[in-house]
Amino acid sequence: MDELGRKSVDEVKASEKIPIVVVLENIRSAYNVGSVFRTSDAFLIEAIYITGYSARPPHKEIKKTALGAEESVSWKHFANAGAAIDTLRNDGFKVYAIEQVENSTLLQNLDWNSHEKIAIIFGNEVTGVEQSTIALCDGTVEIPQLGMKHSLNIATAAGVVLWELVRRKLQESI
Repeated sequence: MDELGRKSVDEVKASEKIPIVVVLENIRSAYNVGSVFRTSDAFLIEAIYITGYSARPPHKEIKKTALGAEESVSWKHFANAGAAIDTLRNDGFKVYAIEQVENSTLLQNLDWNSHEKIAIIFGNEVTGVEQSTIALCDGTVEIPQLGMKHSLNIATAAGVVLWELVRRKLQESI
C-alpha cells in the first residue's frame, strides 16, 4: 500500500473533501450501498446520506463491497430523503436527483460551479427517485444512454456521475 501511495483511514478522514454529498434513497441492495461507499472514498466525497430502508453500516454486504470504505467515508442516516434535503439546504447545498424525467438536464450539460456544494440523490433500483423527492430538488440530472437499455445499476450510475463532477472539480484546480 505504501508503494501505491494509498492513504490510511485516518488520512482519508482528515483529507479535504470535495463538497459533494451522495443521498441514497431506499436502495434495496446493501451491495450497491457498499459500492457507493467505495466510489465515494475513491473520489474523497464529503459524505453519504442514507435514507429510508437502505442498509447502513455495520452490515455484512456493505462491508463486502465497500472493502473498508464504510470506515473512511462519513455517513448519516435519515428516516426519509425529505429530512436529508432539509439538512442539506440548511448547510447550503444545491440538491439534484439523478433520474430520467421530463426536462432533466444531461449530465454533461449540468450548470454547476465546482466551488458550490452539491448533493445528488440516487433512488431505488426499480422505482428510481420518488416523485415527492424530485419535487424537493433544484433539478434532475440524466446520464445519457445510447443503447437499448435505458437504465444503469445504481452503483454504476453513482460512479459515472461522481466521476463527471470530480473531473470538473479537478480541471478547475489546474
